[in-house]
Amino acid sequence: MITLYGFGGNFGLADASPFVLKVDAYMRMSGIDFESSSDFNDFKKAPKGKLPYIKDGEQVIADSFFIFDHLKEKYKAPLEDGITEEQKAIANLIIKSLDENFYWCIVYSRWMRDDTWPTVKETFFGSMPFPLKVIVPVVARRGVKSALVKHGIGKHSDQEIMRIAESTLDSLSTILSDKTYFFGDTPSVLDAVVYAFVSQVTIVELNNPLIEMARKYANLVDFCRRIHQEYYAD
Repeated sequence: MITLYGFGGNFGLADASPFVLKVDAYMRMSGIDFESSSDFNDFKKAPKGKLPYIKDGEQVIADSFFIFDHLKEKYKAPLEDGITEEQKAIANLIIKSLDENFYWCIVYSRWMRDDTWPTVKETFFGSMPFPLKVIVPVVARRGVKSALVKHGIGKHSDQEIMRIAESTLDSLSTILSDKTYFFGDTPSVLDAVVYAFVSQVTIVELNNPLIEMARKYANLVDFCRRIHQEYYAD
């Protein structure tokens, strides 16, 4: 049995991290049995100091990219069986855009905006004892701000970051169009990953300007709801 180590369910989703959620969705959509763990001690044991990672027997694999490789090789995960080599290449580039760009827009909207931060702070740190619940959020937020600046997106204004996010949503909405899935009538790895990221700004139980903007893309909202209902109904 595979164990997926993540942060745990929050904001109405199986995991508040799109990187954990895309592995979760990938395995669900591939019919691979697994269990999830969100014990904080798992984070301290993470082989690369970040989540997700999986344990499959004696093997421990970190980073969603390498986890996907492992699942494809060992379990013959079917999410790439029905797509062409060209579609696989397109999917790979879109996934990289979500990983390296859109993700940071989500992080900014949750951790840096004063209208969302109180909810995020209470969700992630509210159960900590005093004085940790006061000290840790300040330190964590400062660390996130530094990471955003190092990435580069943190050097932009709020309006500019929203525009960057909007361009990604525009492109995804155009590619999806009125199709059930991105490449037709059957799900692929791209659908699992897009669900993991776009659900964080559409069907999530939060509200901020990024989420309000994302919810205007009806086809993306319907896409996320459809996958959520099919694979996360329990």
